[in-house]
This record gives sequence, structure tokens and C-alpha cells, in this order.
Amino acid sequence: MNPLRLLRIALEAERLRIGLHARRTAGRVVMGSIALALLLGGLGFGHVAAWYWLRSYLLGQYVALIFTGVDLLLALFLFLLAFRSAPGLAEVEALAVRRRALEQAGESLTITALIFRVFEQLLRSRRSR
Repeated sequence: MNPLRLLRIALEAERLRIGLHARRTAGRVVMGSIALALLLGGLGFGHVAAWYWLRSYLLGQYVALIFTGVDLLLALFLFLLAFRSAPGLAEVEALAVRRRALEQAGESLTITALIFRVFEQLLRSRRSR
């Protein structure tokens, strides 16, 4: 296959992969932002309600420690959930196509360069005769 065509295929596959990755990342950012806003609102109202309820049974400092522990556990859970997203099938396939095309282009260029060198040597040897 023509090395320039292989390079064009590799570039197109990379463009597709980057576009899909950007779209996936943008979707994650939008969903994460909405979830964060709702979470903060819900946590605010939940904290107020739970504070009033627990204050009738415990001292204020113990209630504050309970809230701190629960908030930290929730934050850890959300952090782990946000970073478990994996590339989609189309993104993985585009990356594979790009890699194959670049490998084949490199092989073609190497073989082409080798043929040109052999051809030059043949011409030089004929000229010197």
C-alpha cells in the first residue's frame, strides 16, 4: 500500500480517536458537574436535617465528627467512581488502525528507501564502467 495513503489513514484514525476521547471527556465533565451541584445541594439540606436530629441524641462535637467521616467516605467513593471510565470500542479500534497504518507506512518507506539505494548503486556501478 502507498505510504502516503497509510499516513493519511493513520492521521484520520488518530483524528477519530481524539474526537471520540474529547466527546467522552466532555460528557463526563458535564455529568460530573451536574452531579456535583445536586450532591452539594442534597448534602447541604441533608446535613441540616441530620444535624437537628442527631443533636437531640449526641453532643455537637460528636455530631460534627460523624458528619466529617461520612463526607470523607462519600468523597472517596465519588473520586474512585469518576476515574473508572474506560475508552469505548470505537476509540480502541481507531487507535489500532492508526498503529497498523503507521507500522505499514514505516515498513513501506524502509523498503522503498532500500530499493532506491540498490537502484542508485546499480546506476553508479554502470556509470563507472
